Amino acid sequence: MKAFNIFFLVVFVISAALQYNDPDPYLWIPIYLFGALACWWALRGKYYPRMYAIGILVFLAYAAVLFFEENGVWDWATKHNAENIAGAMKAETPWIEDTREFFGLFLIIFALGVNWLYARRLKR
Repeated sequence: MKAFNIFFLVVFVISAALQYNDPDPYLWIPIYLFGALACWWALRGKYYPRMYAIGILVFLAYAAVLFFEENGVWDWATKHNAENIAGAMKAETPWIEDTREFFGLFLIIFALGVNWLYARRLKR
């Protein structure tokens, strides 16, 4: 678990730092820092299953919005032939921006979910 949380702590801090030029950094910097903070606490042996569950639910709801909204992930996959979302640093089309944000949420949900499962296992 230590290596897992170190990896995701670094990924989330770097992701938060890269949001400075995003169209909505006020939203995405705190989202990534939430994931980083959860990993930091887990590294220190502090697990907060309720915090993980709330984060997972909120981020799943937001991911659903990004998936189904106009120019969201569904449009990227069906109308734009799942074009490369990693080709350029700057997202020139809205479906690329929303798809990247969706996958960023997926990474945070994954990290929170693993820590939630681990915390529940520790309780037993």
